[in-house]
Formats: sequence, C-alpha cells, structure tokens
Amino acid sequence: MPSSPLPESRYAWTRLSIALLLSTIGGVGMWSVIVALPAVQAEFGVARADASLPYALTMIGFGVSGILVGRASDRIGVMLPVAVCTLAIALGYVVAGAASALWQFALVQGVLIGAGSAATFAPLMADTSQWFTRRRGIAVGIFASGNYLSGAVWPPILQHFIATHGWRATYQGVAVFCLVTMLPLTLMLRRRAPVHVAQSASSSSRPRALPLGLSPNALQGLLVLAGVACCVAMSMPQVHIVAYCADLGYGPARGAQMLSLMLAFGIVSRVSFGFISDRIGGLRTLLLGSSLQGLALLLFLPFDGLVSLYLISALFGLFQGGIVPSYAIIIREYFPAAEAGWRVGFVITATLFGMALGGWMSGAIFDISGSYQAAFVNGLLWNALNLGIAVTLLRRARRQALVPA
Repeated sequence: MPSSPLPESRYAWTRLSIALLLSTIGGVGMWSVIVALPAVQAEFGVARADASLPYALTMIGFGVSGILVGRASDRIGVMLPVAVCTLAIALGYVVAGAASALWQFALVQGVLIGAGSAATFAPLMADTSQWFTRRRGIAVGIFASGNYLSGAVWPPILQHFIATHGWRATYQGVAVFCLVTMLPLTLMLRRRAPVHVAQSASSSSRPRALPLGLSPNALQGLLVLAGVACCVAMSMPQVHIVAYCADLGYGPARGAQMLSLMLAFGIVSRVSFGFISDRIGGLRTLLLGSSLQGLALLLFLPFDGLVSLYLISALFGLFQGGIVPSYAIIIREYFPAAEAGWRVGFVITATLFGMALGGWMSGAIFDISGSYQAAFVNGLLWNALNLGIAVTLLRRARRQALVPA
C-alpha cells in the first residue's frame, strides 16, 4: 500500500492550489445575487427590501451548510461533500434562472446556491489546515484569500453578461462553468489527510483534557462570540462605505472604489497574517488583528476627507483580513483534528451572522441618529468585545504554559 503524502509536501501545496481555485470559483454564490439584484427586482416588480431577501437566504444557507458539510468532511473526507455541493450549485443556477416568482428564486438561492457555495470555504479551510504543520498559518491565509479573490473577479464578469445577455442566461452560463471546472478539481481531493497529522495534533499540542482550562464547548462558545463581535465591527465599513461616501457628497462610485480597495488589501492581509500566525500562533494573531482593526475603525471618526477615506479603507483592509483565518488556526491548536471541519464551520457561520447583524445594526443606528458616527462607535464597542475575548484566552494560555506537565 503506497504511503500517504506528507504534510508540507509538494502534494500538499498542489492541494492548496486546488482548494484556492475551488474557493475562487465557488464563491460566485455569494456575489451573483448581489450583482443580479437590480435586474431581478425590475423583472419581478418588487420593492428593494423584498429583492434583498434572496441575499439573506443565501447567507443563511451558506452558514448552516458550512457546519453540516464540515461535519460530513470530518467523517468521510472532503471530496464527496464538495462534489455534492458542486452539483447543488450547478442545479441551483439552472433552477434559479428559470424561476417564475421571487419566492422561488430566493428559495433556490438559499437551499441550493448558498448551501452549495459553503463547501468551498469553511470545510476546505479546515481540510487545508490538516495538510500543514509548520506552515499552517500561511497555507490557511492563502486559501482564505480565495473569498476576496472571488469578490474581485466575479462581479465585473457577471455585470457584463447580465447587461448583454440578461440575468437568466447569465445564471445558466454560471451553472455550466461551475460544473465543468469545479467537479474535476473536486475529484483531485480524494486523498484524506495523513493519519499521523491527526495523531500529532492530538498528542503533541493537547496532552490536557481541557483546552485553556475550559471545557471544549466553553472555548467553542467564546470563539463563536468573538467571531460575531469582530464581524459586527468589520461590517460597518464593508457594508456601508458606499452609502457613507454618497452621504458625504463624494458619490457611490467613490465608495465602490474604496470597497474594492479594502478587498484588494484584504488579500494581502490574509497572506501576511498567515506568515505571522506561523510565528506567533493563532491567539496572538487574533489579538493583533483585532487591535489593528479597532485602530482603523477609530480613524474613521475624525477623518472624512476623500484622500483620508481612501487611505483608511486601504488600512482597514490590510488590518482586518487576517482575523477570520486565525480562528481556524486556534481551533487546530486546541481541538482534535477530527473535529476541525464542524468546529471551523461553526465559527465561520458566526462570522457570517456577525456581518449580517452588523450591516443591519449600522443601518438602524443611522436611521435613528441620522449619521454614521454613532455606527462607527458601535463597531468599536463590538471590536472591544472581540479584543477582550482574545486577551482573556491569551492570558489563560500563558497561565497554562506555566503549569508543570
């Protein structure tokens, strides 16, 4: 029987490249509904709030599926769950493109497209972490940048085809493209992580019964709360920067440029923080990212000039991109490898909930106060909660390190 490929091997890096491609292509499920929203709204003749329902259901499907697919990947490997989800994405785009009512379109977005796309993020992130030991941080960071790459690549392509061929034909085309590109890539992930990787992860880094002196569920709960808190804070600039620029008189086009700038620097951030986490660990990386994100949020309060906003947007993207991948690193450091899939999926779902909650909350605060200043302060408060959790866990880790084995 041939030996299994080793972590850090050429196969591991090849597998990372495949996972990154899958994440970039499969991420279309998160972006297509946003780009198609005006055309869908016009065709079905509904209000903007009703037209936003498909996006909400997409995020719900993405979050719930991330947990379920992660649990399945822990048991049978990542190939079959991702292959099934690829078929769900393709079927979803075919059915959504033929929808005769908004409720049908929204349901398909959540049940098939959103749920299918989830397999290309949290489950593949957890799987990637299994194939690396010394360079786990940079590997996870590179993979996580696929989410931002998808956001940079897909919207202009989708907008072009929607403008020239309509959203229904575009959806049919996306179905074919995803099927013929993703399915062959998925079949290349048939090998499971080496057995000794799981054994070393469970024996060397966690000889204790309680991670950080907490029950597994308590630590998981704190990471979930941290995920919600950081992304409520993160959502204020990302979700509302276009509207903020319009309110300041700079126009929505300037805001869209700033959002693109955030995503571009977010890619740099995820790779850079990956290098950092390999040297200082997941908890310290979370603390660093949370501190820097709070600093960038703080800069939005006194500075609202056009040049200042471009610079702060770039800083914000550079500072916040490494936070979410750090949760995967922490889970691999303090939980058994066999539980990585569903635990990473659970925290990623929490971050999605935080983005949704923060986006709505910032809008509600603006409606009440008539200004985004209070919304930025709200983001700072949630960031402080995330920072407090990171400090608490790091202190526990230091105390535990002082206890004789």
